[in-house]
This record gives sequence, structure tokens and C-alpha cells, in this order.
Amino acid sequence: MTQQTSTQNPALAALSAEGVSVWLDDLSRDLIRSGKLADLVATRSVVGVTTNPSIFQAALSKGHAYDEQIRELAAGGHDVDASILAVTTDDVRAACDVLAPVFEATGGLDGRVSIEVDPRLAHKTDATVQQALELWRIVDRPNLFIKIPATVAGLPAIARVVAEGVSVNVTLIFSVERYERVIESYLDGLTAAKAAGHDLSTIRSVASFFVSRVDTEIDARLEEIGTDQALNLRGKAGLANARLAYAAYRRAFEGGTRFEQLAAAGALPQRPLWASTGVKNPAYPDTLYVTELVAPNTVNTMPEKTLEAVADHGEVTGDTITARIGAAQQVFDALASVGVNLQDVFRKLEDEGVEKFVVSWKDLLAATKEQLAAHAPNAEG
Repeated sequence: MTQQTSTQNPALAALSAEGVSVWLDDLSRDLIRSGKLADLVATRSVVGVTTNPSIFQAALSKGHAYDEQIRELAAGGHDVDASILAVTTDDVRAACDVLAPVFEATGGLDGRVSIEVDPRLAHKTDATVQQALELWRIVDRPNLFIKIPATVAGLPAIARVVAEGVSVNVTLIFSVERYERVIESYLDGLTAAKAAGHDLSTIRSVASFFVSRVDTEIDARLEEIGTDQALNLRGKAGLANARLAYAAYRRAFEGGTRFEQLAAAGALPQRPLWASTGVKNPAYPDTLYVTELVAPNTVNTMPEKTLEAVADHGEVTGDTITARIGAAQQVFDALASVGVNLQDVFRKLEDEGVEKFVVSWKDLLAATKEQLAAHAPNAEG
């Protein structure tokens, strides 16, 4: 939680007071240089920032904020990959500096900025570890999170990176089953970090559990089934899935034997982070994945549109998760009973999630290559 002042928006301040850390799912050089990011910290209870390949692709494709740096990189003979690395890490480092006071005020809980490993490495463990450690070294800020996808290859990478004392944001989690494996990877990493002599109190982690995409995929399948029973389940899966994830978090970190042993050495819980919280179906309230996912020790990262919707008309009514975990299981039982293949849903969502980021990364590569060529016409691509 952040310390509130009279300038903070009441709805977002109320969300923060319930134990939900408000993070912004966006970053650009304009956002930093204009002072808008600092303003969101001051007026919207924002205490963290998440990025992904799609966000960087959008930022570099708009306006001229990056022209000068691209010109310098072209003159220096930097290739496309090196140029993207320089541009993205510079933005993240600058955002870390904006949020440094929050980091200090919260004892390292918040004030965090996330940067993701190249999505083309999502199924390559060793390469993911190598780049994660490289990003940690280049950005060189204690309030950084390295984002690693929760793919099968990502799970051992998470453990190995945490073992090096690096703070990790695990992304692209869609199922509770995979989330439980993510928790085990985090605990494996902490165990190794302890053995290596690292100060466990300096290692932080969040687990980014995607919400709206679950409803989008499952709603489509329910409409294809078409029965009244199926149609009545639309818009319920995403929240139910997240609530069951919160139950898994509590099992592991509130009384879990393995974590308690590590906590005695200074280890801290891996908080659930609700991601993909922008509502994609206009029939649903635009604050649905915020006001209905309120519980202590959680994070909600929101695109600015969702953040402003909550600020304008969000109604925070206290904890909307803990007492509804039993009902969430009933939703999943009902989904299975009408014929929704949940394993197939989660497998498809993970595959599509990785592919979407790869496509955005390739678009970013192509756009940057064009800009480098324009500033250095005689340089090789």
C-alpha cells in the first residue's frame, strides 16, 4: 500500500487501502518526460509499472520521442537488436528512477518496473536465463522486475534467475495448475539463493495471472455450445479463475510449511498480480476486473483507460475474493459439466499469448530497422 494524500483519487485510494497495489500497464518515453507518470503516482495511487513487447512496439511507433536516440545508435553502427535493447532499457531505467521514492517508502514492496525477456526465447530455458541476467545488469536498478513467461521452459528459468538474487515478474499465467508450478519454481529459486548466501529479503516476485483473455476464450466456447446453462456462465470464468488462484496463493504463502521455513530466513511471498484487466467485452462493466478482484497482498496492473474508469466510477466495496472462492470452484465445475475443455482453453491461451508478443516484437524489429536505415542509409540493416 502507498501512503495516501488528499490529492489521490478516492476510488483508487480506497483500492490501495484494501491492500491492492495499483500499477500502470503502460510505458513510453513521452509518459516519463512529460511528467505524466509522476502525476499518476501523485494522483492515481500508481505504485508500479508493467511493460510488454506490445507496449514497447506501440511506444516506438508513435511520435518522435525516440528519433534522437535512434539517430545516435545508427551513427554508432548498432544493429536492430542492440538498438531495441538500448531504447527499452533506457525507458525502464528512467521509470525506475521516477518510482524510486515509492520503492523506498514501501520497503521495496512497490515502486517496481517490469521489463520482459525477448518473447522469442519463451521456449528456451538457458537463453531466457542469460537474457534475464543481462537485463538486470544493464538496467541496474534494485526496483526492477524481470518478466519471464510461465511456459514449461520458463519454469526452471524462473528458479535459476531467482537463485541469482534477481526479482522476477512471472507472466502469461492462465491456469491455477500452472500457477502452482510457478510458486514451486519461486520457492526452488529462494532455496538456491539461500544456499548461495543471498539476502532473501531483497528478492521480490509477483505472478501475473491473466484475466480478461480467459473470459474472451471461454465465452466464445459457451456461445458455441449455446444451451441456456452454458450461456448463463458467460463472463464468470475470468473472475472465478483468479479467485481460485488467490486461494492457491494463500495455501502456499499463509501457513505453507515450505515457505515458512524460507520466511524465517527473510523470504517474502510472491504476490498474485491481476493482468489483462482491460475489459474486452463492452457488455461487461469497464471496471469489472478491478473492483471484483480486491483482496490483501495483490497487485492490479491496468491500462490507463481502465485506471481512469476506476477513478471515475469504480466502487470499491472491500474484499471481493476471499468469501467467493467456494462459488468460484462451482463455476469451474459448471464449465466442465457443459463441455468446456479447460485444459485446451489454457493451452491455447498460453500459445496465443506467446505468439502475440512475438508478433509485436517482430513488428518492433521491423520498425526499428526502418528507422535505423533512414538515419544511416549506407549502414547494413
